[in-house]
Amino acid sequence: MRPMLSLLFLSKRKPKTIEEKITLIQQGDQKLRDELIHDYKPFIAKSVSSVCKRYINESDDEFSIGLIAFNEAIQKFSTERGSSLLSFADVLIKRRVIDYIRQQSRAVTISMDFESEFQDEEHSRSSIEDELSIEEFRRKNEEQLRKEEIIQFQKILEDFGLSFNEIVDQAPKHADARKNAIEVAKLLIENEELKKQLLEKKRLPIKQLEKMVHLSRKTIERNRKYIIAIAIVFMGDFVYLKDYLKGVLEG
Repeated sequence: MRPMLSLLFLSKRKPKTIEEKITLIQQGDQKLRDELIHDYKPFIAKSVSSVCKRYINESDDEFSIGLIAFNEAIQKFSTERGSSLLSFADVLIKRRVIDYIRQQSRAVTISMDFESEFQDEEHSRSSIEDELSIEEFRRKNEEQLRKEEIIQFQKILEDFGLSFNEIVDQAPKHADARKNAIEVAKLLIENEELKKQLLEKKRLPIKQLEKMVHLSRKTIERNRKYIIAIAIVFMGDFVYLKDYLKGVLEG
């Protein structure tokens, strides 16, 4: 009886943190999902506005894209990503809105190309200028997203007692050494037990890794900070940083 009563009282306790709410929502609490989305509409509008560079109403198509992206963030969020829900949602919302704007831009460009056969030279020149403006808009927004990724990355590094400058300074100088360190980081996060140790103790499990790779303990220790940083990238939602690492591995 006592366990049943305990469960009863526990079930009535309202979740305090946003992470507790996310856990319940991912377990099927639709009412809590609707409440969370409603409560964070101002946050969604702010994220969308920062991309569109204008005030966003709930009636705007871009706001609807933001709502869908926030719901997607709720579904995909995991504390193992190493970031907060709102940081994760902010990045995801901005990416989805930029994708939407790109799609709309492509549709406009196709329409312009089709109509250009029937228009004079002056209008054709205007079409080219519009396309250049769209490309500049894309470039600036992607640049902003890269900056935000690095800021988010820096915050997580601080939890591990590391700094971005440290990682840059202590990155292996030779390409083969960098590839080896990246491969160690991949092995680390693919092993649930080692990944758990890293997240909980904020230290690299060097002894266990030494048994899994063909590298000396000294080499692993020398590249300890770099390996931790790369593991954080792999675990998080860092699209641009992951692209960079992919280039390192394939280069």
